[in-house]
Order: sequence, then structure tokens, then C-alpha cells
Amino acid sequence: MRQDLPPADRRGTERRRAERRRSQRRGPDAGADAQASWFGPSQGDTDWGGLAHEAPEGAGGDSQFFFQPARHLHGDASGDAFQRLYRAFLGARAALGLALAATQLMARAFGTLAPDWLLGLSVGYAAQALGLWLWSNFVQAGAARQLARLTGWQWLLSIGFDLALFGALHMLDAGSGLSFAALFIMPVLMAGVLTPRLFALATAALATLVLLGAALWSLAHGVDAGLRLTQAGLVGSGFFVVSLLASELASRLAREEQSARGSMELARQQAELNRLVIDEMQEGVLVVDRRGRVRAANPAARALLSDGGMVRTAPFQLRGVLAWAPLVAAVERAFAEGVWPEAGRDVQLEFHVALQRSLRVRMRFTRRRESDASEDLCVLFVEDNRNVQARSRQEKLAAMGRVSAGIAHEIRNPLAAIAQANALLAEDGLDARSAQLTGMVASNVQRLKRIVDDVMEVAPGVVPEPMPVNASELVAQVCQDWARTNGLELAPRSELLRVELAEHAIQVSFEPEHLRRILVNLLDNGLRHAHELPGAVQVSLRAQSEQWAVLSVLSLGDAIPPDVERHLFEPFFSTRSRGSGLGLYICRELCERYGGRIEYARRVELEPPGNEFSVILKRVAAHAVPT
Repeated sequence: MRQDLPPADRRGTERRRAERRRSQRRGPDAGADAQASWFGPSQGDTDWGGLAHEAPEGAGGDSQFFFQPARHLHGDASGDAFQRLYRAFLGARAALGLALAATQLMARAFGTLAPDWLLGLSVGYAAQALGLWLWSNFVQAGAARQLARLTGWQWLLSIGFDLALFGALHMLDAGSGLSFAALFIMPVLMAGVLTPRLFALATAALATLVLLGAALWSLAHGVDAGLRLTQAGLVGSGFFVVSLLASELASRLAREEQSARGSMELARQQAELNRLVIDEMQEGVLVVDRRGRVRAANPAARALLSDGGMVRTAPFQLRGVLAWAPLVAAVERAFAEGVWPEAGRDVQLEFHVALQRSLRVRMRFTRRRESDASEDLCVLFVEDNRNVQARSRQEKLAAMGRVSAGIAHEIRNPLAAIAQANALLAEDGLDARSAQLTGMVASNVQRLKRIVDDVMEVAPGVVPEPMPVNASELVAQVCQDWARTNGLELAPRSELLRVELAEHAIQVSFEPEHLRRILVNLLDNGLRHAHELPGAVQVSLRAQSEQWAVLSVLSLGDAIPPDVERHLFEPFFSTRSRGSGLGLYICRELCERYGGRIEYARRVELEPPGNEFSVILKRVAAHAVPT
């Protein structure tokens, strides 16, 4: 059953079929171009996607070469194989020519008188074969398309020249007992290996015709040609057999070489992909041998092994560096025991007194450990324990968030019932003591309601789509409402709150109610920790760049203690007894939800110093804001 081919392969198949049809109409020489050799076109004839006779830039050296189609490598490899075989045959011709000339000279030395023309042809053939072989070693002499055409200069200088000269030797020396028929094996074998089967058979036919012609020439001169015709027929049959066998072996060799090259190309692609993946991993990867020598290391591992920057690229030695001694001991222990815990072990690296790094090290051996085998290499997966702990905290927070959201959802209904029952009690005429109690109930119900709303705000669920918001207008309105709620005035310079907005309207990508909630939360915190000074709470909105805007709330007050600053944005952390500890955590979650972030900085250059929370917001084009 025929499988569907990809579009590129289908187009290539259709193109090859069209070329075969055209070659059949044009004749055998045209077909030679379509199948120049069993080993494909040579390097000079390879078509590299439109760059004729030119290899792609960076081929063989640049990493992009590994991602070229495998057929490109096949063409290049086939050209190399053709060049090697072609030069080998030229070398064999040179050796045969030298042997032929040496035979004639030795015959003369021993007193055997050979015709001068025989010595001249032998020496001439040796000179031509030797010169062609030497010339091919200095220039690119192999071109499969030229060799597969009877009119090609390579065919004429090698196979054609051999047929003509050996035929002349055989015909002119027909009367002697020396037979030159065996010399025809060289051009027949060369054509069978380097040319298509049709041309190989044509070469065998030409050699056979030369032998038959020599036999008929002997008959014309009154020599009994019966034996010669029989010998010519048998030798000619042998030529055809040799040609077919050589052609079949060459085609099989070409297929095997192309298959091997294709497999090597896939392996190189896979190796390159693996390298790219390992280099981009956040986890450090080291390949270490028994002697503590690092064979390979990705950038993350090199960064973890240094006290700043990166160590040099592999290979390098772990031994000899004092800070790496615990890691070397762990590797030696792993090789000695042959096993390592699945979860890994912690290794403490001490670069100096002020810098210590705890690493979680997991090891895997190159093959399964056996009683009678020894491991030469192991792979170390190295990760900073701070990242491990941060990931664990994130997972715990995510799980806790889901549980908290479920609990908060269940609390809402009874809380609403309590609030309603308390309001009904308050409507009755109660004495002062009962009224105080109902007021306490109402106050705590509102507090619980705010906590429930905070928990539900950051619970996993459907995230609202951001929309273009006029941040300048929204900040001004929120500040005005907040000041009125807290009994402040914006206009006089002597008041506690000051607002500074950019001259031009700034549009950001956010959800308006969520941006309002962030600003109110920051204003409440700023007012709570600010001194009683003019402008103790300052709000500013400015454009940082074309992509970002900054909304900052500055509170002139005491510095936040370091032990508190570390936990500012953690959930359920509060310095107030009645605080939920979710305010800044919700601000951070909402900022990250819309592609922004929130930062804290102590402004010591101010007089008096203050604490500033900055919200970085994504800007949008002005025409995207609804009017």
C-alpha cells in the first residue's frame, strides 16, 4: 500500500520521473545526465538548492549544517566516493602503464627484439596514464556527468583511450604469441564501477567488438582465425559478466554508503539537538569520569561551580580546587558504591567565608551497574538548593491556595447568615451592652468577609482579560476617593497626600478594578507607616519607556526591618495582629497576572528617607483606549 509522501519528497519524485521520460525521448546521452554514476553527481555537479556548483555557506563547520536535509549530505558524500574511486582507477592505469613499459624494456634487455612501435605505444600509454593520475591529485578531476558521456573528455582520456590503445596493441601484434586481451579488463571494470549500467555494457561491447575485429583481421590475412574467434567470444562474454558484476557491486556499495551517511546525518542531528537542549536547561549537567575529569558541562553547571561568572568550558579537572573537594568526594563515593539515591544528596561548596552554595546532586551512570562491570562515566544533575526550596514552596503555596479557596467558598454562606442575623438583632431595641456586642459581631463579620474576598481573589480560576486603561485618569480618581474616605484633601500642599501625574495620559494593559485595589492597598500601607509630615504619602505615575509605565507610592517613614523585608510579599505574613497578611501578596499576584511586577526600595537619598513601592505596568497605544 503506497504511503503519502511529504510535499517536498513528492515534488522530487515527480521531477525525477519527468527527467527519466525526457531522457528516454532524447537518447542515451541525456539519460546519462539523469544518472551520471552509481555514486551520484560529483561535488562540482551537486545542486545546492539553487546555488549551482557551490556548497552552502558554512557547510561542514556551522551548526546549521546539521539541520540541512540528509539528501544534501548524500550528494556531498557520493561526490567524495566518486572522487576516491576515480583516482584509484587512474592510479591503477598508471601502474598498468608502468608495468607494460617495464615489460617491453626488460624484454629488450634480455635480447628479445620487440617492434619499436610496441615499445613506443607502451611508453606513451604509461606517460599518459601517469600524467592523468598526477593531474587528478592536484585538481578536481572527477565529474560523473562527463565520465558517463561517450563524448566527455574524462571518458575519452581514460576508458576511451584504453579501448583504442589496447585495441591497437591487440590488432597490430596479432602474429605474436603475446595476448593483450587481458588488458581490456581495466576499462571494462572502470566503466562498470563509475558509469551507469547501460554505458558499462556499451564499454564491454566495444571491447568485445575490438577482439572480434582483430580475429577477423587475422582471417583476412590468411591466418586460421577459428581459435581466435572462439577466444574472442569467450573473453567478450567474460567482459559482459565482469561489467554486470562490477555494476551491481558498485550500485550496492553506493546504496550502503548513502544509507550509512544518512544514518550518520541523523545521529549528528540528534547529537546537536541534545546539545542545544542540555545547554538551555536550568539544571546543571556534568559528565564526569572516575579520575574526576569533567568531559562535558552545560552553562548552568559551569555557573554553579564558580563564585561569580562561569568556569571554563569542558574538559577540565575537578580535583585540585579546594571548593570542589566535597563534589569530588561525592563522585568517588558514587563510583565506589555504584548506587546513588534517586532524590539525590546535598553537597556544600564553600568558595570563601562570605559565599557558600548548597547543591542538590543527582547521579546517573552510563549503563546499568553489574557485579563484574565498572562504570567509567557518570552524569551529574546539579541544582542550587535555593531553587529546589523555592519550587517546593511554590508547590505548597499552590496546594494551599486551592484548599484555602475551597474553605473560603464554604465560609461565605454561613458568614452571610451571621451578618443577616446580627442585622436583625440590631434592629430590635437593645440595651447599650447588647448593642455593643452586635457592633463587635458586625465588625468581625466585615473583617472575615475581607479575608474571604482576598483569598478568593488570588485563588486559581479564570483570569480576567486585560483591557486598555487610562491609568492617569484612574489614579487621579482613586486617590481622590481614598483621600475623601480618610478625611484628607489633595489640593493644599500642606496636606499629607501628594499626587504627581505625567502631563500626557498614560494607557496601560490591566483590569481597572484590580489596579484600583492595588493602589488602595499601597495607599493604606503608606498611610499606616508614614510620619505626620506634609507630603508624607506621595503617588506618582510616569512613563519609563515606550513599553512600560511606573506607578509608585512613597511613604516617608521608618525603614522596614530586614527580617520583615524578606517576607513582604509572602502570604499570611503581617506585622499587625488584625491583619490578614494577604495585601502585598495579592498586589504581587495581580501584577504578575497582567505581565507586570511590583518592587520595593528604600529611598535613603530623600530627606527624610522613605519606603517606595513601584508597580511596573505594560503600556498600550493611545488609540486602543476606549473613549
